[in-house]
Amino acid sequence: MVELEKDVLPLPPRYRFRDLLLGDWQSDDRVQVEFYVNENTFKERLKLFFIKNQRSSLRVRMFNFALKVLSCLLYIVRVLLDNPQEERQDCVGGVNCTKHNTSSSHPWSEFDWKLIIWVDRPLPLWALQVLVAFISFSETMLLVYLSYKGNVWEQVLRVPFILEMISTVPFMITVILPSFRNLFIPVFLNCWLAKHALENMINDLHRAIQRTHSAMFNQVVILISTLVCLMFTCICGIQHLERAGNNLTLFDSLYFCVVTFSTVGFGDVTPQIWPSQLLVVIMIFVALIVLPIQFEQLAFLWMERQKSGGNYSRYRAQTEKHVVLCVSCLKIDLLMDFLNEFFAHPRLQDYYVVILCPAEMDVQVRRVLHVPLWALRVIYLQGSALKDQDLMRAKMDDAEACFILSNRFEVDRIAADHQTILRAWAVKDFAPNCPLYVQILKPENKFHVKFADHVVCEEEFKYAMLALNCVCPGTSTLITLLIHSSRGQTAPQEAFKQRAGAFQALSREGGASSSDQWHRTYRRCSANEVHHIRLEESKFFGEYQGKSFTFASFHAHKKFGVCLIGVRRLDTTNILLNPGPCHIMGASDTCFYINISKEENSAFVRGQREPSWGGTRGNSRGVPQSIYHGLTRLPVHSIIASMGTVAIDLQDSSDSSPEGQDPGSTGLGSGRGSRSSSRTEMGGANTLALPATGDSADERRHSIAPVLELVDGVNNPTFDLLGEQSEDEGGDESKDDSDKDESSHWWGRHCEWVKGYPPNSPYIGSSPALCHLLQEKMPFCCLRMDKACHHIPFEDARSYCFKNKLIIVSAEAAGNGLYNFIVPLRAYYRRQKELKPIVLLLESIPEADFLEAICWFPMVFYTVGSIENLDSLLRCGITFADTMVVFDKESSMIAEEDYMADAKTIVNVQTLFRLFPALSIITELTHPANMRFMQFKVKDHYSLALSKLEKVPAASVGYMFIQS
Repeated sequence: MVELEKDVLPLPPRYRFRDLLLGDWQSDDRVQVEFYVNENTFKERLKLFFIKNQRSSLRVRMFNFALKVLSCLLYIVRVLLDNPQEERQDCVGGVNCTKHNTSSSHPWSEFDWKLIIWVDRPLPLWALQVLVAFISFSETMLLVYLSYKGNVWEQVLRVPFILEMISTVPFMITVILPSFRNLFIPVFLNCWLAKHALENMINDLHRAIQRTHSAMFNQVVILISTLVCLMFTCICGIQHLERAGNNLTLFDSLYFCVVTFSTVGFGDVTPQIWPSQLLVVIMIFVALIVLPIQFEQLAFLWMERQKSGGNYSRYRAQTEKHVVLCVSCLKIDLLMDFLNEFFAHPRLQDYYVVILCPAEMDVQVRRVLHVPLWALRVIYLQGSALKDQDLMRAKMDDAEACFILSNRFEVDRIAADHQTILRAWAVKDFAPNCPLYVQILKPENKFHVKFADHVVCEEEFKYAMLALNCVCPGTSTLITLLIHSSRGQTAPQEAFKQRAGAFQALSREGGASSSDQWHRTYRRCSANEVHHIRLEESKFFGEYQGKSFTFASFHAHKKFGVCLIGVRRLDTTNILLNPGPCHIMGASDTCFYINISKEENSAFVRGQREPSWGGTRGNSRGVPQSIYHGLTRLPVHSIIASMGTVAIDLQDSSDSSPEGQDPGSTGLGSGRGSRSSSRTEMGGANTLALPATGDSADERRHSIAPVLELVDGVNNPTFDLLGEQSEDEGGDESKDDSDKDESSHWWGRHCEWVKGYPPNSPYIGSSPALCHLLQEKMPFCCLRMDKACHHIPFEDARSYCFKNKLIIVSAEAAGNGLYNFIVPLRAYYRRQKELKPIVLLLESIPEADFLEAICWFPMVFYTVGSIENLDSLLRCGITFADTMVVFDKESSMIAEEDYMADAKTIVNVQTLFRLFPALSIITELTHPANMRFMQFKVKDHYSLALSKLEKVPAASVGYMFIQS
């Protein structure tokens, strides 16, 4: 082996590296290889020109079509120049010919065949026809040669080849035999060859322009050309045969064919000899056979086109504005919610909605889209967002926006998210400049679509709102109404009449009314929405430039009745909600506020203050009117529930009566209890007014401190997030006592709480939030409440002796969404002494990843059980719980009947309501129509009346969160 290696001489040094990289061998060893030599033959080159090449083949088809049309035109010219009467006089035995034709004894059977066989063809016309026939014959034989595949009969017995031979070979014979120059040749049959050439030409044209969706156009062209060919064949055939009969002109034949095929049959023009009559019968039979087949194919394609939706034209896409809605399965509820919300905005009235869905349109959706309100606005296309052809049909590259919605009723929600992610990727790849709005179900899949302009995670949003509902009841309803366009349509008409003292002129449609004040308030204020405007362009907030956010929010609400909730700097995309008094309003700031309509659509009318005492309607007792009338005066504590400790103070103030304040007054009120109560009751059904002001300053005590324009002594533009501002309110003494009590509690070393970001997240892409955390994480065994361990000997919630009431969460499994439920309840701005223990009632033991994420949060436990088991409920402490949150099970969201998806959840909640009537229950419903079954009482007339009000559009919105 060593000797063989020694025998091989090494390469020269200058060749080694170059040969290795470039393969540069000596030229003597190179061999040039030529590929596709089979296409260099003469036949292959002709085939490439006549058949394979798209452009040259299209030119050949167009030339062939023009040639056939020219031959038909030459035939018509020959007919117009023909005169059968002269032939009757010049024929052999002219007397007998005239006698036979003028005889009336047997006109049907006695005619001269010579008039049918021989025609008058001028020499120049004959020369043109011979030239056209020769070119057609040569082209046909060349195509037969190029298309030959071993079976000549396959080419010869084709109908186009037979027709070509009939219309061209006789002209070749007349060149050899001049005596047959006036022989009749059925050149009009070339119309069928022209039809065949037209079909091939259209196919080549569509192939050249890469148009694939042309079946309907092709079928329409085939049908029209078939009708034209039938009529032209019948017209020319009858005209020629009647040369031996009535000598009909070409126009007479046209008139007869139109009348006959339209089944009118006047009878003024009829064929007289049996050959022409036989031709009419044959053509009728051919029409009865051919046309129904063509119409059937056209109807089938039309039905398929109606199912698939056709195409959205490029001209409309460039001249009109449209958005594309991509869904996997379109339900009527989803469609109506989207359309109502989309077209609620005045700027979107001229937009078109193109729905791209892979499923066939169901009956309900089809019925809705036939309504004139939506028929001209909504276009349904059946197709997939993963196919570029379907995206081209929807003209995605010209769309103003694309909405990709997930199927919430899918059994496998992760699979539904995977489909949504692929759709988002496909749309972004096809139209990178199109704004993308994506709905994701699972929070762990959100980071896959971070590139989208707007991403809404359903579970993340749902769990966060339900968590805020546990702190401030009604938060989910407030947020839902803010994003829902109800426009106050269910409020009574008189509620929107302008009143003296109100600084806004409003007008809304009337609707149902209610005897309860809170019903009317709820319906009126449901018309509020969140709007935004630049501060330098705003009349609401322009005068507060250079002032603090708190000052601007307070005085804008006092003067205009609008609620400023947040701002956004020019150099950032983050929205600051209630940034506090340290934020100074700048001219370039974008202000986000709550109001009935945006400022651009509002008129400013300087109202006059009402008399202090009067007899206006709704104030018959002479209670003084406040200037704070207006539909936009919302409860401040509901708006800022999740923005600081002030919200908790305002919420709890309604249940306490501090010293020096009458128990009858509210936390936002002032003055005497009787006067405050009377003013609240008699303030009218149309306004949310502050308590009445007394005549004497000694009788009034302000509950809201003066709001400063600028905060003194604060140089830092932002708050110290890690500061102990919540604990400072209770004083050092209360803090020491609290620490002492906690240190003596059962959890011992786990009583040390800090503020920071959770070290472990259950999924990738979760937003970091500053929370209350434990100094050391809890062992996994200590997280389970219903099972004792060597650290904690307790097996139920009662043994823990919690100071605050519990929050019990019933869920099917420990999903990542529960993490988003815990984070708002352990936010840094909440006081430690007000944090409530959270108990997760799960049907299965959670995975280690989930336990690793929640073990850092204080007072978070889980139990294994079912909401249907009373023992499980008692072990998790339902008897002294403050709130019970019931999440809808994913396994029960699919039912044979759509509205039965909430059946199990409703029955379980009703059971809890019967067993524990004092328990506050929060649950989610898949269908808003099932709201009436919450706390269902058959004989309770008030509940029945309330259930009717819940069905109105302002109250029942899709996927609403109900607190019972």
